[in-house]
Amino acid sequence: MLLRVESILKEQTEQSSRRLYLLYHELRPIESRYSYVLDTGSFERHLDIYAQIRKADNCRIWPEITFDDGHISNIDLAAPLLHTHGMTARFFITAGWTGNKLGYMGWAELRSLLEAGHSIGVHGWSHKLLTHCSDDELQIELCKSRRTLQDKLGTSVTTMSLPGGRFNRRVLDACAEAGYTQIYTSVPRAEYLPLGATIGRVNIHGSVQPEWLAKLFEADSGMLAKLGRQYQMKARAQRLLGDRLYAKLWAMVNRSEPGTDGGGEGAE
Repeated sequence: MLLRVESILKEQTEQSSRRLYLLYHELRPIESRYSYVLDTGSFERHLDIYAQIRKADNCRIWPEITFDDGHISNIDLAAPLLHTHGMTARFFITAGWTGNKLGYMGWAELRSLLEAGHSIGVHGWSHKLLTHCSDDELQIELCKSRRTLQDKLGTSVTTMSLPGGRFNRRVLDACAEAGYTQIYTSVPRAEYLPLGATIGRVNIHGSVQPEWLAKLFEADSGMLAKLGRQYQMKARAQRLLGDRLYAKLWAMVNRSEPGTDGGGEGAE
């Protein structure tokens, strides 16, 4: 009887354990005013927090790391720090930028990430908002990008993160038809295992303080619920303003820089 009770308690504990995916973009050695840039010192402190959380006996929310876009700093700066902390990440790549856009990784760098144990997913072909795409454009953003990554890297690619976090039912159906089994969004929520078809993430800005980040993983802090309410307010603002005007306001508030994905309609 005692063994049965222990088995039930263990099963309940495993079921209650959740994954929280953190979304990063670009790292730099020093601080930047652009909110999508994080300095390496801060990133290392974040990794220290994640390591402590993972080691805790009462860990209820397990941190996972993702990067969007494919910036060269992902391999030059992020990968060595991840290796030092014994962690891997999921890198979502804007395939059309690979080897073509200044400041972004090439195919050799992506292969190096795979060899180091990291995962590669798709972040579209040109970072175009999928909700703006025609059927032909969706084929390019979803199918050409996936096919190119698979051909160049010699591995199956079945995960995708949504440019600008934008999606609707049509986009999700197109992703499934294109062969993606998991779609990573910008909806701030923790995920129970086994993972479903859509997976939420928390976007980490350069201004995030370690104390805030540590509290985020406290199951009873209410911070995820607060982030969820803020996300709903932002989504309403996007609908009211339209993506183009919203992107302009976003770029001003977040001090977006020329040549970055946040400077256009890709703003989240």
